[in-house]
Order: sequence, then C-alpha cells, then structure tokens
Amino acid sequence: MAEPTAAPRNFLDLSDAGGDAIAAMLADAQDRKAARRDWPKGRADADAPLAGHVLGMIFEKNSTRTRVSFDIGMRQLGGTSLILDSGTTQLGRGESIADTARVLSRMVDAIMIRTDDHAKAEELAHHASVPVINGLTDRSHPCQIVADLLTMVEQGKALPGLELAWLGDGNNVLHSILEAAALFKFNVRVGTPQGYEPEMEFVEMARAAGSQVTLTQDAAEAASGADIVVTDTWVSMGQEHVHNKLAAMAPFQVDADLMAHAKPDARFLHCLPAHVGDEVSEEVFEGEQSVVFDEAENRIHAQKSILLWCFGRL
Repeated sequence: MAEPTAAPRNFLDLSDAGGDAIAAMLADAQDRKAARRDWPKGRADADAPLAGHVLGMIFEKNSTRTRVSFDIGMRQLGGTSLILDSGTTQLGRGESIADTARVLSRMVDAIMIRTDDHAKAEELAHHASVPVINGLTDRSHPCQIVADLLTMVEQGKALPGLELAWLGDGNNVLHSILEAAALFKFNVRVGTPQGYEPEMEFVEMARAAGSQVTLTQDAAEAASGADIVVTDTWVSMGQEHVHNKLAAMAPFQVDADLMAHAKPDARFLHCLPAHVGDEVSEEVFEGEQSVVFDEAENRIHAQKSILLWCFGRL
C-alpha cells in the first residue's frame, strides 16, 4: 500500500510557518544573500536546491516587486517560473478556483497567487496538492513582512523587544506586521485616523502573545521612541472615496518632524510603491534613515527562503 501523501506546506499567513521556521528563513536568506554577493542576478546559487521545479504565479493585481522577486528567486534557486495573468487565462473567464488549483497542481510544483479576496487564496490552497503562497491579499502580505524582518535584522535591530511604529492606514501589511509581532515578541504602536484601524483580530493576536500594541490617533505618540517607522501608500488599488481618505491621512505623513520623535538610529521602511509627498516626505524617503531599497531587494532573498520552506528544504 502506498504511503499517504503529506499535506503541502502552504504560506498564506506567517502563522502557517511559525516563529522558528521564519527565524530559519531569515538565517537562510542572510547566508544565501552573502554567498552570492557581486554575482550576476540570474546565476543560480551553488547548490541550486530547486533545480527542475516550476513555480506558477497567478496575478489578479498589478505587481513589480512580487513578480520580479519570485521569478528571479526561482532562477537563483535553480528552478523556473511562469506567469499567469488573470486576464489572459481561463481563470479570468470564469473557470473555478478549485478547477484551476487541481489543473495547476498537475503542471507546476508550487503556486503563488496575488489577489484581492483572501478567501480565493484559501480556496486555492484547499484544492491544490502543491504548496500555495500568498503573494498579497486584502487581509495580509506575509511575504513582504519576511523581507521587512530581514531588513530590520540587517540593520542591527533585535526583534524581541523592538519598538515599531506604523503610520497611516490599518491595512494588510500592518496585519502581517502584527502577526510577526506575536511571533517575535516586539511591540507595535499604530497611528491611524479614526475609522482606519487594523482588524482587531490581529491586534488581539499580538497582545495575547505578549506584545504591546497601542492604537492611537496621535502620529507623534505612535512614532515616539520607535526603532522602526513604517508606512504604506494611503490608497490601495481599487479603493474608492480617495479624497476623503487622503484628507484623513494627511496628519500621519512621515516627515522629518515625525521621524524626530523616533530614536536617532531609527530606520524607515515602506513596501513600495511610494507616493512621495503623501504618506512620506521626500526628505525622509531619500534620507539616511530610509532603507526602502534594501527592503525591496530583500524581497528576492525572502521569497527564496519562503519557497525552500514550502518545499520542505528548511
């Protein structure tokens, strides 16, 4: 009798892996990044651990960093990838997610999806027999946060006890930051306008794990004493009522005066794309405390380690 097939390792949220696995991802990402310093971007890592493997990438939302980092990441791991835009596949013409999952599972070794409704990623994972990775949904953005954690560690920031300030919209990126806070025991002060707070599920998760989470409508209070200051674009793709939202967000712009409330060695993060002049001033975005382009590059190294975990290599 054949042995039962193990369930695939999906990465829909950080908790799917847990703190120990993410710590292993961060260590692996640092090692692989250091080992290929000054190499051509398309050269495979020395061990090429995913040689012969194919990643299928489904995009229902526009993408730069997610698209390029997963593609280049697979190449560096020795594998290949293919891009499936919803507008040019049967998924965009009404084929069910369940059928898409079952077909792709017979053709590729893992699936990454970037979409709107988190339930789509969950349904894809439910019906797929290969690992499914959340490349962004309206609920969370776990791949981004692995890159952010890697960037923080590179900047000499110890995660336990870290003080992180979030300014702006209580969105999917913040949800994943709060999940990371629960896993790594750091504190988050969330500065948002009234009505734009994060989902309490994530706040309560972090607090239950022992992290201090402060919700405030005072931007200076949120930034006070922070090791890391993070923001994101105020208006996500497809959102409506833009003018009202921009007006509400204006007091939460990360500018030099606000950064002055953080620690002198604080670092500024932004997942990009940025609207300089809205959520962040040019002075901060281009300043010495900004590590946004290190953060962007680290998407490659983070995705590689996420992929290796999904394939049981970490």
